Amino acid sequence: MHTVSGGEVAGILVAVFWAILVSFLAVALARLAQTLRATTKLVADVTDQAVPLLADASAAVRSAQTQIDRVDAIASDVQEVTSNASALSTTVASTFGGPLVKVAAFGYGVRRALGGRKDDVPVKAPRRTVIVGRTVSRRDKRDLRKKKD
Repeated sequence: MHTVSGGEVAGILVAVFWAILVSFLAVALARLAQTLRATTKLVADVTDQAVPLLADASAAVRSAQTQIDRVDAIASDVQEVTSNASALSTTVASTFGGPLVKVAAFGYGVRRALGGRKDDVPVKAPRRTVIVGRTVSRRDKRDLRKKKD
């Protein structure tokens, strides 16, 4: 029979541990390779979907730019119309405003002159002033002033 020395047992143990370690590393590398393949496929799918989305986004941006240009043109036209309307209203006011006010004032004066004093217009009551609890008319005030002088 052959006896096994301590060095040989130690060599067998080291070889078994190395085999187990290599097996674990092989499994880990296989899983890592599988993960890398899945990641590569995912990136390829995202790229395939992103390219049409970017094309659609680019078309939407171009369309929005066209609409903005149209709105800008409309806004400038509205601004021009507004300035024209302002100039027109100023012209109308200066052309007709003064004479219309004069005609209205003239008509009012003629009505007052021809109509005379109307009965429904109340006659103004004389102004009165209260002096220490008593009422004094204007005439009385004048008399009081004369007395003081």
